[in-house]
This record gives sequence, structure tokens and C-alpha cells, in this order.
Amino acid sequence: MIRIGYAPGAYDLFHIGHLNLLRQAKERCDFLIAGVVADDVLIEYKGVKPVIPLVERLEIVRNVRHVDAAYPAFTNDKVAIWKDLRFNVIFKGDDWKGTEKGNQLERRFDVLGVEIVYLPYGQITSSSTLRRTLKNIDEIASRLRRHHRVVDTAFTF
Repeated sequence: MIRIGYAPGAYDLFHIGHLNLLRQAKERCDFLIAGVVADDVLIEYKGVKPVIPLVERLEIVRNVRHVDAAYPAFTNDKVAIWKDLRFNVIFKGDDWKGTEKGNQLERRFDVLGVEIVYLPYGQITSSSTLRRTLKNIDEIASRLRRHHRVVDTAFTF
């Protein structure tokens, strides 16, 4: 039987953690579909507005050599996505293992015969960290601009 894998994620600010997840997922299946979460779904479920729009994230992910297909996920309901794609293994970070959301995912997919594979979540870089860094840089730049305007007006004759 061909193992069709599904690796959902935002894949915003694409980084080495994303690449590692997709590489490890592909090593465990014959055909890998990367589910790229739509902007509005990401905002609704994680409260995060992506930096990179969906169409660009899809293009980036579809061009990763480990990915056979990129699928725009317009819902957070993975069973609804399964009904469209019929994958037989889903990949999640091991930070889900043993949690309520991980247990719920396991129960929902067990009856469908879909295997849940948890991959190591030991990311060096994360989108959340990158997002915080960008916010800090923006705040510092804003303070510098305000300070610069104050200095400029102080020396105006």
C-alpha cells in the first residue's frame, strides 16, 4: 500500500524547522502533501496574522524537494481535509503527543485507519521567535525615528 502523508502547517517565515519536518515526513511516506494553512484559518485558530500570504507560502512549500504536493488548508478540520485528500498518515510535531488536542486527533483518525506520526519538535528556529524578533526590530526602529524627529526639531532655527 502506498503511504500518502499529510504534513499540515502555517509554513510562515519558512525556516530550518519547517524543512526538517518536511524532510522527516517524506522519509516516512511515499507521497507527501504539505497542508498550508490559509491566512484566515491561521488568524482564527492561532490569533496570528501570517507575514507571508498564502499564495506565496504555497509556492515556497510546493518547491521544497521533499514535497510532492502543496494543498491550501481552508479549514482547521483535518478530517474534512482527509475527505478531500485521503492520506493514510498524518505528521505532527511531538509537542502534540499526549496533549488533549493530540489525543483528540488520534481518536478522530483511529476510526479512519489513519496513522498519526509524531516528529521531533526540536526546532532551532521557530516562526514565533522570528515574529517576535521582527516585532522588536520594528519597535526599536520606531523609537529611533521618534527620537530622530525630536533631535531634528530641537536644532531647527
